[in-house]
Amino acid sequence: MAIKPLDGITVLDFTRVLAGPMATQILAELGATVIKIERPSVGDETRRFEPRLPHGESAYFFAFNRGKRSVTLNLKDHRGQKMARELARRADVVMENFLPGTMEKMGLGYETLAFDNPGLVYVSLTGFGQAGPYSARKGYDTIFQALSGIIALTGHPDGPPAKAGVPVSDLTSGLWAVIASLAGLAGRSAGRDGRGCHLDVAMMDVQVSLLALAAARLFVHDEDTGRAGTAHPGRVPSEAFQCADGRWLHISAGDQHWIPLCRVLRLDELAADESLLSNAGRLAARVRISDALRQAISLRDRASLAEALRLADVPAGEVNTVREVLHDPHTTARDLVGRFTHPTEGSFPALRTPLRVIGAEIPEISTPPLIGADTERVLKEDLGLDEAQIAELRTAGVI
Repeated sequence: MAIKPLDGITVLDFTRVLAGPMATQILAELGATVIKIERPSVGDETRRFEPRLPHGESAYFFAFNRGKRSVTLNLKDHRGQKMARELARRADVVMENFLPGTMEKMGLGYETLAFDNPGLVYVSLTGFGQAGPYSARKGYDTIFQALSGIIALTGHPDGPPAKAGVPVSDLTSGLWAVIASLAGLAGRSAGRDGRGCHLDVAMMDVQVSLLALAAARLFVHDEDTGRAGTAHPGRVPSEAFQCADGRWLHISAGDQHWIPLCRVLRLDELAADESLLSNAGRLAARVRISDALRQAISLRDRASLAEALRLADVPAGEVNTVREVLHDPHTTARDLVGRFTHPTEGSFPALRTPLRVIGAEIPEISTPPLIGADTERVLKEDLGLDEAQIAELRTAGVI
């Protein structure tokens, strides 16, 4: 039997694009009922993002909106705002990612909604937070990567700065929005007389928090860390090396792995040098060690070398492409890639939410909704509207 830990929790989702929808998708696939509020006829912007499927749906939208109920509401209309407030009265969590003050202007701010629903956990996910000199600024993933120093840290020393290969600012902010939701729910259950709270999640704050190791070097050595390619700034050896077949292998060796690594690569001279037995010594000899490893590894094909290193208990990982990792036997065994059936696009592959309840079945991958697919159902079941009222709202463009 599949266990969904958040069964019984209702989330009212006002977010769009990536970070917020990712967060609410995780909550949905953990069992929460997520009602996604979208603009009538238009919906979440990502419904129009590439890549597109044969019947016009967006694979981008599919990646972050599974398992939700789509309800279209015009939040600029007082009737749409009223219905949103009524839905919030029944919700456990509200998540929004508008600029600060926007929800308040629509009568949907925390103070207003919490007055009717004191137990509400309200998560505001913004670029720069609810206060501060940049709070009114807009931004996207790469802007936060740039401002936070992540782009300056990424790339090779002799090349230009580079963004991360995945939208790390959006993805990590989405995870923190999930943490905020769960922390609010746990706190509500543990005390505070059942009261919820308003949580401020700023994407810029999240990115700065990722600088913990780079900041530690600055705090200790007053060193502003630069780009190091695949090399680790504080461990040697730890970087990717090109093998004889042109493929890349990443090796990361601690003190206990150093001698076994030298033996596999037949680097007897390095193994005999007692100054290299500690990481501190190897850090001081980084260039010498990297050059020696690069030369030795360039003579070996990747598959046999990776196997030899793992047999010697030396951590090594092939630098895989996306195609390779999605077809990797471990990925397959962990059932990380599944499928859902969409009403217009048919069967489509998807990456599972990476959480397992031990001893329980893995839940089926849920389906992303068509725009407004659940509007009538939610308005009838949750708000008690009848067919005539719903038809009037549709004619007026409220839904």
